[in-house]
Amino acid sequence: MNFLAHAYLSDDNPEVLLGNFFADAVKGKHINDFPQGMSTGIRLHRLIDSFTDIHPVFIQSKRRIQGNYDKYSGIIVDIYYDHFLACRWNHYSKKPLKVFTQYIYQLLIANYNLLPAKSKRILPFLVTQDWLTNYRNFNGLQRVFEGMDRRTHNRSGMKVAVEDLKLNYKQLEDDFKLFFPDIISQACNFLHENDLTCNGIKERVA
Repeated sequence: MNFLAHAYLSDDNPEVLLGNFFADAVKGKHINDFPQGMSTGIRLHRLIDSFTDIHPVFIQSKRRIQGNYDKYSGIIVDIYYDHFLACRWNHYSKKPLKVFTQYIYQLLIANYNLLPAKSKRILPFLVTQDWLTNYRNFNGLQRVFEGMDRRTHNRSGMKVAVEDLKLNYKQLEDDFKLFFPDIISQACNFLHENDLTCNGIKERVA
């Protein structure tokens, strides 16, 4: 799962969402350096990632494109799934996508000083290029993949990932529709165990 899904699965808790957003920049026991809500968000992020990595449907999605991208196939499928979430947003949320993404950007900007250095570097691109909304169109995805390919010194092959998405679109979309209710259930269970609600992330339409 990528930025949009992680934000969505944090429900409406600001501290959890912040921790979930910058979790990849926090290593090991440094989780304890943050307030409880953010630590909960980091743990939620790790749960989402570990559950996703071993889920048979996600593994199936990787196999659809793995011959072209090797170790980067999981990252690419993460972004594909954010694309399908953005495209099917009204199935999962009563808030319009643009309203939700603007709230995320405002929250991150307001808490800029709390973000780790890695997250601070990403944030300007995330906001100015409106990644979270533009995941739903091919041009937006292309910009994201080209940027990521440059950061791997063009070794990842991600600059052609949109073409593979188009070629395998129906199969990958079906994978997403099978997978996403499972990750919603995992996130809700986690939030409930931590005395938090998940009212905003319940699937509305199958």
